Amino acid sequence: MRGVRIFLWAAVVVLAGVTAYLLFNRSLQKEIAEAPFGVPFQLVTQNNEPITEKAFQGKPTALFFGFTHCPDVCPTTLFEMDNLLKKVDPDKTKLQAFFISVDPERDTPEIMKTYVSNVSDRITGISGDPAKVMEMVKGFRVYAKKVPTDESKPDGDYVMDHTASVFLLDDKGRFAGTIAYQEDSAVAEKKLENLITRNL
Repeated sequence: MRGVRIFLWAAVVVLAGVTAYLLFNRSLQKEIAEAPFGVPFQLVTQNNEPITEKAFQGKPTALFFGFTHCPDVCPTTLFEMDNLLKKVDPDKTKLQAFFISVDPERDTPEIMKTYVSNVSDRITGISGDPAKVMEMVKGFRVYAKKVPTDESKPDGDYVMDHTASVFLLDDKGRFAGTIAYQEDSAVAEKKLENLITRNL
C-alpha cells in the first residue's frame, strides 16, 4: 500500500512538472508570436551604415547567422538563399535577407561586403562592435562558440560552431519559422512563398 502511495505521489509530481513546462512553453510561444523576435541592437551593415532591429520590420525577413571564415555551411546556405530569393521574389520587393556575423572580431563591414557580394546582391551583411554583435546574437537565441582549430594553441586560428538554420520573420519582425540547413529546396521555397503570402 505504501508503495502505491509513493507511486501516486511521484506521478503527481511528474504531472505537475509536465504541466508547468507546457504552460511555460505556451507562454514562450505566445511571446514569440506576438512580439518582434530578438532584442534591440545598434550595429552596422556591410556598407558601414547604421542598422537596428527596425530593419527587420516592414517586409518579411530571412536571417542567417554565420561567419566569413566558415568552410562549408555558410557559403552553401548563402548560395541556396540567393537562389530561393530569385525564385520567390524576382523583383526584389517582397522579401529581404540578412547575414549576421557570429565572428565580429574578424568580420569587419568591409570583409562582410566582399564576402557577401561575391555570393549575392540580395543579402545584406551585418557586423559591428564585437560585444554588441554577440549581445544581439544571444538575444536572437542563436548558438555561437569559438572552437580552436588546434587545441594546443587556444589563441591561434579558430572556427565558429553556430546555429545553421535560417530564421524567418514576418513583416512585423515576429518569428515565423526556420529553414534547416540543406532543407529540401522545394520545402524551403514553399516556406518563403507562405511567408510572403501571409503578409500580402
